[in-house]
Amino acid sequence: MQDAISDIVNKYDLAGKYLDQTAMNELENYFVTGLDRVRVSEIINSQASNIIKETSAQLYEEQPELLRPGGNSYTTRRYAACLRDIEYYLRYCSYAIIAGSTNILNERVLDGLRETYNSLEVPIGPTIRSMQILQEIISETVEVNNLNIKKSDIISLPFEHIINGLSEKNI
Repeated sequence: MQDAISDIVNKYDLAGKYLDQTAMNELENYFVTGLDRVRVSEIINSQASNIIKETSAQLYEEQPELLRPGGNSYTTRRYAACLRDIEYYLRYCSYAIIAGSTNILNERVLDGLRETYNSLEVPIGPTIRSMQILQEIISETVEVNNLNIKKSDIISLPFEHIINGLSEKNI
């Protein structure tokens, strides 16, 4: 897994360039936000089961058809798979928050996920909505814990990356 430092250094190495002011600003931002990223990750880690439970409750309240016969969360096995997937996304987003980079999301989550879901006929819309709900709940939890997280991008970046990666784009 690459972090923001590896991303920056690799980009400049591939271009055969020395680190310029832009790279130095990106590195500075990585270090300045380090404690905030750790705090957000601690919240996710300590409250993961509640976050997942609240996310699924909100998702199924908004989209009850998922739980009805023919819905993708109908049957205990499918419901459990949905909860497992929400936990999986949350865990990898927490890794991306710590790393300050979304590379791990490409490697471990997005590469092939849309194709897999399409082949299994799993609707992508509810998955995207669950990512939005996760992001909202974590942002609210950070506020409730009175953490003065200066950069909302710390929380939104990994979730938005997955949402954009899974979204269909028509040209």
